[in-house]
Amino acid sequence: MKFADSEFDPYVLSYPTSSSIPLICDSPHSGTMYPADFQPVLGMPILRSGEDTFVDELWQAIPAVGGTLLAANFPRSYIDPNREMDDIDPNILAEPWTTTLHPSEKSRLGHGLIWSRAGGQPIYDRKLWVAEVENRIGTYYQPYHDVLRKTIETAHERFGIVWHLNLHSMPANSYEILEIDTDKPLADFVLGDRDGTTCDPTLVGVIEDFLLDRGYTVARNDPFKGVALIARIGRPEENRHSLQIEINRALYMNEETYEKSENFENLQRDLSELSVHVAQFVRSVM
Repeated sequence: MKFADSEFDPYVLSYPTSSSIPLICDSPHSGTMYPADFQPVLGMPILRSGEDTFVDELWQAIPAVGGTLLAANFPRSYIDPNREMDDIDPNILAEPWTTTLHPSEKSRLGHGLIWSRAGGQPIYDRKLWVAEVENRIGTYYQPYHDVLRKTIETAHERFGIVWHLNLHSMPANSYEILEIDTDKPLADFVLGDRDGTTCDPTLVGVIEDFLLDRGYTVARNDPFKGVALIARIGRPEENRHSLQIEINRALYMNEETYEKSENFENLQRDLSELSVHVAQFVRSVM
C-alpha cells in the first residue's frame, strides 16, 4: 500500500491461460494504491481496514482454470466500485450534487460510494467538491465497471451463459461494524446471492459443499447478501449468474499489521482447488 506519486491504471485484468470458459471473477476491494488527491486525515493503518487485502492473490488460480480475474488497484475507501453511482451521502458534499442522490444504509454507516468513515472514524476534515467526486468516478470507478461489463458481455455472447464470482474479504468483527447485535460467530465464508435471486442455487451448493468438506464454516447471506455488482449482473433468467464470496480475514491475515498469517498458503491452496472445482462445474453446463 502507498500513496501514488502519479496516476496509475485503475485495475489489473488477468486473462485465461488455459481454454477459456465463461467464468468472470472480480475483486473490487483489493486495491492498495492510494491516489495522491485523496487527502484523508486518517493514518494508513486505519484507512487500510477497508481493503480486501490479498484477496486477488488468494484467487490467483482463476486464469489457470480458464477464467478471467479482474482486480481493482485503487482502494474502496477512496471510491467503492461495489456501490451504485448515486449512493452518496449529501452531507459529505460541499455543494449540491448535479442529480438526485439515493444514499443507502451503507452511506449511513459511512461506507457509500465515497466513504466518509473508516474504523469508526471520519476520513476527512472537510467537505468534498462535486468535481473531485466526479473525477474519482471517471478515473477509477467507471473504467472498472466498463471493463467488467465488457468482459461479462463478451463471455455471454460467446457462450450463451456467464458465471460471475464477486470476491471479497470481511473483518472478523463484521457484525459489530454493521451494528448487528448477535451472539453468532462470523462464518469462515459467506456466500451472498441476495436471498437466492442472483445465481443458480446449484453453483452455490457446489461451492458450499466443497468448503464444508474442507472443514470451513459457511453461511448464506448472513451478514452479507451482496450489493451493487451482483445485483446488476445476476439475472439467472437470462443465464447470467452472480455470486458474492466473503472470506473471514482471520483465516489468512493479521488484521492489525496487515501481514499474511501462517495459514495463508493453506487457504490459497484450498481456493485454487475450489477454482478447479468451479471450472469443472461451469464446463459441465456449457
